[in-house]
Amino acid sequence: MKAGRRLEGKVAVITGAGSGIGRATALCFTGEGARVVLADMNEEGLQETLGLVKREGGEAVARKADVSVEDEVKGLMDFALESKGRIDILCNNAGIPGDLADLESQDADVWQSVLQVNLMGAVFTTKHVAGHMQERRSGAIVNVASVAGIRSGAGGNAYSASKAALINFTRTAACDLGQYHVRVNAVCPGLIETGMTKEVFDYARKVGKEEKLGYRCELRRYGRPEEIASVILFLASDDASYVTGQAIAVDGGNTASLNLPGMKF
Repeated sequence: MKAGRRLEGKVAVITGAGSGIGRATALCFTGEGARVVLADMNEEGLQETLGLVKREGGEAVARKADVSVEDEVKGLMDFALESKGRIDILCNNAGIPGDLADLESQDADVWQSVLQVNLMGAVFTTKHVAGHMQERRSGAIVNVASVAGIRSGAGGNAYSASKAALINFTRTAACDLGQYHVRVNAVCPGLIETGMTKEVFDYARKVGKEEKLGYRCELRRYGRPEEIASVILFLASDDASYVTGQAIAVDGGNTASLNLPGMKF
């Protein structure tokens, strides 16, 4: 995508920026003129993204943060405001996959950790940026949910529940903040090659079934982080000035078709 400077002068906070969709979003945003504040638990990946952004001529700072801990989230937002003076965009991308345990083997600790990161992480960041955006009467929040939050078969029970809850939180937050001209939307990626899905891709390649990845999508392929970042950019930009409370599937058409039993890879 050719840079069009759609985010010129804006400041964006991106969680989960150390790899995958978060990294692609950081590079996309800076290519469009944004100054970015990067956050991740993986300090090595975080510094790698920071280096890539600066190599491309972007302006960025980074802070290690665990979004499941509210005090760390507040510290991240304070850091962003102290270093950049404002926050125009928040991209909640941090997430963990949980497990694929069967129903009888569900672990309460797994559920708690998945909900704490995938759902409460977004709740905390939104809580601690809302006052600033309300005061400025402007802002865009983009949550990275998943097609797993729309229909079954795209993740484990805890992960799917957390993403469904994130989609609903997106809608309720949009209703709460709309009167202040703060927009809240979600993207729901399908199968994307990222650090989170590495095991799936590694296994498929090992057994010679890489061509099966994404074959159930109408586009007959899996997606790239950059393709998700492009939609996040749209929702964060003024191009989406009349879009709020929406959950947009970016999944090659997967959720547009009927998932038949036994057809999963």
